[in-house]
Amino acid sequence: MSERAGLTRLTNNGSGDGPCGEKDCPNVYRTEAGKFVVQGDLVLLFTPPEGEGLVEIPEETLREAFRALGW
Repeated sequence: MSERAGLTRLTNNGSGDGPCGEKDCPNVYRTEAGKFVVQGDLVLLFTPPEGEGLVEIPEETLREAFRALGW
């Protein structure tokens, strides 16, 4: 099973227009349960709770995800 099974990619769908061009970052995904998974650069601003992490994404990536959802 793919590690991305059950995820719908909302951003940077191969158009080359995203912040990383043709590369695979940063991105926003939606899970089958309606939650979101964000892929971006690791940020070490503070220590998050056990099992959590911090990532940074450009504003445009978040805007693209909103557009994909029709928001």
